[in-house]
Amino acid sequence: MAHTFTTLVSGLPRSGTSMMMAMLEAGGMTPLIDHIRKADDDNPKGYYEFERVKKIKEDTAWLPEARGKVVKMISMLLIDLPPGEDYRVIFMRRRMPEILASQKTMMERRGTVRDDGPNDAQMAAYFERHLADVFKRMDTRDDVRLLQVDYNGMLEGNAEPQVDQIVALLDGQVDRAAMLGVIDKKLYRQRKKDE
Repeated sequence: MAHTFTTLVSGLPRSGTSMMMAMLEAGGMTPLIDHIRKADDDNPKGYYEFERVKKIKEDTAWLPEARGKVVKMISMLLIDLPPGEDYRVIFMRRRMPEILASQKTMMERRGTVRDDGPNDAQMAAYFERHLADVFKRMDTRDDVRLLQVDYNGMLEGNAEPQVDQIVALLDGQVDRAAMLGVIDKKLYRQRKKDE
C-alpha cells in the first residue's frame, strides 16, 4: 500500500536531518531531492535537499508530488505549510551546544563567520524561542503529526525505541532494520556536553 501522506524531516540546521533522510531512504522511502547541493566535508553523505521547499510560501505546486515521499524542510519553513495535505513530521532534536559548534565549523570552513554576529548564548536563546513557537503552532494543526527524535540518543545507543516510534508514525511502511543499519557514529563529530 502506497503512502498517501507527506513525510517531512525537519529540525534546526545541523541537527541530524540528513542522517534521518538517509535512514528513511534505506527504509524504503523515496526522497524528494534535486541534487543541486552536493556532498561536502560538512555532509559527506549528501544534503538530501529540494530547493523548491525554500519557497513554500509562494510555490506549493510541488506538494502533490511529495505525497508518499520524504522531504527535508528546515524548521523555519514548517509554519508556512499550507492546509490540505496529511503531514507526518520527524523533527530532529540535538544538544544545542553541538548544533552551535557544528554551525560555527561550517561557517569557518566557508569563510562566512561574522565578528559582529550573535554569540552562542544569544543564538541558543533565539533557537529555543523559535522551537517553542514551531511546536506550539504544529500542535494546533489537525493535518500535522509531529514526532521529536533525539539525535544524540540515536548515536549513543538509544536508536531502537526511537526507530520504532518512526515506524509507527509512518504506519509501518518502512524497514526498521534497514533504518538502524544507516546510523554512522563516525559522523558524530561535534560531541559536546550540554552547558
